Amino acid sequence: MRVAIAGAGQVGRSIASELLDNGHEVLLIDKDPRAIKAESVPRAEWLLADACELSSLEEAALQRCQVAIASTGDDKVNLVVSLLAKTEFGVPRTVARVNHPRNEWMFNEAWGVDVSVSTPRIMSALVEEAVSVGDLVRLFTFRQGDANLVELTLPEDSPMIGRRVGDIDWPLDTALVVILREGRVLRPDLDGTLELNDELLFVAADETEEQLEDMLSPHHHRGRDRT
Repeated sequence: MRVAIAGAGQVGRSIASELLDNGHEVLLIDKDPRAIKAESVPRAEWLLADACELSSLEEAALQRCQVAIASTGDDKVNLVVSLLAKTEFGVPRTVARVNHPRNEWMFNEAWGVDVSVSTPRIMSALVEEAVSVGDLVRLFTFRQGDANLVELTLPEDSPMIGRRVGDIDWPLDTALVVILREGRVLRPDLDGTLELNDELLFVAADETEEQLEDMLSPHHHRGRDRT
């Protein structure tokens, strides 16, 4: 897979390194000469250019990319890059970094954003996840389709403990994506069972989250006011 990353700062370079380690092709784009540090990610392609300019993205051959990531520290730039990538070059998947939570509402499909990643939101979600067993924690939102990546760690009183995965009737518009168990990443096995302290990650629609939470941890949340 070929991936273009607008913004070659620390965030962009870190993403590039991870993608390269996973066997993908990566192009880093930045207009600041000081950000062009080819020796830091030597396997990546580098382009000194303004990613908000159509001519720059044409030079980058963005139409050849399967994913475009807007990872700069400027929300305006990230929105423009996402919109151009989606509308002018038909990039199938766009991911945009949100730097300021007040701007989160703009990072949607109207601006060409498929997935928005808000660092403050993720940090707060990880704090919640670290201290909450039995609470459904929203990790981030897929703007296209009004779905969320959510996590819940099974508490000891969950009625799902010992249940066969294939026998569970999950709510509509809900998919169990992965099970984290004792440091291992497990793909959901229909013949497998859920265990105490399993960390379950789902992709779920907004309207099904409460139902999902009640299924997995009904006693823990009874009477809680959800907002």
